[in-house]
Amino acid sequence: MTEIPYKIYLSEKELPTTWYNLKAVMKEKPAAMLHPGTLQPCTADDLKQIFCEDLVKQELNTTDRFIEIPEGIRDFYRMYRPSPLVRAYCLEKVLDTPAKIYYKFEGTNTSGSHKLNSAAAQVYYAKKQGITHLTTETGAGQWGTALSMACAYYQVDLTVYMVKISAQQKPYRKSVMETYGAKVIPSPSDTTNVGRKILAENPNTGGSLGCAISEAIEKAICTENCRYVLGSVLDHVILHQTIIGQETKAALEKYDIQPDVIIGCVGGGSNFGGLIAPFMGDKIEGKNNIEFIGVEPASCPSLTRGRYAYDFGDTGRTTPLLKMYTLGSGFIPSPNHAGGLRYHGMSPIVSKLYHDGYIKAMSAEQTKVFEAATLFARSEGTLPAPESSHALYGAIQEALKCKETGEEKTILFGLTGTGYFDLTAYESYNNGTMTDFIPTDEDLEKGFASLPVVE
Repeated sequence: MTEIPYKIYLSEKELPTTWYNLKAVMKEKPAAMLHPGTLQPCTADDLKQIFCEDLVKQELNTTDRFIEIPEGIRDFYRMYRPSPLVRAYCLEKVLDTPAKIYYKFEGTNTSGSHKLNSAAAQVYYAKKQGITHLTTETGAGQWGTALSMACAYYQVDLTVYMVKISAQQKPYRKSVMETYGAKVIPSPSDTTNVGRKILAENPNTGGSLGCAISEAIEKAICTENCRYVLGSVLDHVILHQTIIGQETKAALEKYDIQPDVIIGCVGGGSNFGGLIAPFMGDKIEGKNNIEFIGVEPASCPSLTRGRYAYDFGDTGRTTPLLKMYTLGSGFIPSPNHAGGLRYHGMSPIVSKLYHDGYIKAMSAEQTKVFEAATLFARSEGTLPAPESSHALYGAIQEALKCKETGEEKTILFGLTGTGYFDLTAYESYNNGTMTDFIPTDEDLEKGFASLPVVE
């Protein structure tokens, strides 16, 4: 049997030329996005007021399994893709497990995460349309950093609303974004009507992705020749992230490797959806029996404790309504260190797959997540992002089960980014001051009370 190398690389010639549209394969499609005023399904014209035209076409496409990646985006991808698939030999040894553990590593670019895959695509389409300014939100700062890089490359102006607690925890993320030319505003802020309203109601809030989204959308609507772009949740974002899953599938097939379990962290759902898409498509068609597991923070448990309902994507209740697992747009997560997972809802695609039983979910307290992250750093040598470490935690739990049962499962997880801007979090874990927060049922009911009534 051929020995599996530590890192499996694809050549530049093997870079995928298409994205994989999982909706075209799903037996039941996610429910339609609803206009917040009429509660009728959104039309392309409705969405074009906020998003770029090509992105709207992708968002509404439910028929084409493969969608071409334009050459102008592939040129950008070639700077850092294909990314490596790594066999975690050292982690396996430390865990003393018969399981084989692999991870797809998306932290090899300057932004430090998978976010660049969609940032490049979204800015490319904006430039093609003649848009001169973009707005967005960012939680941990990975999306803001990636979008700043893409906007610098394609020469488009950018304003980033960064969740206030993350801006305080990660000031150097702000510095990187500004180095690439972006304007960064901690959110909620006094620069928008919705920001002022949120601050008036809760002056000490650390903010949330829902707050930042509201501000970014308001800024886009009020700015000439401007559009809003989103780093997760929506279908077209998952579409762009499927380059991860396609590369992973091709790398595994080179060595005739079939995963038994695929694990990803879930906040908005884009990295997980992108990783699993081609494998999930095969499962839906009866070609494999892979187990898919999404791991979320116990402090923001949209899948494991949320409700499957129509909800707004933002705290200001301005976005179209999405059918998803949600804690309610009024839910403000605790300021845990996995900022990229502090979102009240979940991708409609991931939500539908979970609701239909294709996906399992689990939650984890942040001290356990950082315990896993520290173990990984000491064994594999890479400092993982807090978000990615949720997937790592899930992979370790599966590997330990194999140790107990003697099963030789093949486990694959997504290592979506590095943690070198998260040293405040690691310092908190190392000095023993990190705490866990798990919302009570009463806490969650407050968020559920904000759910809109949709007949």
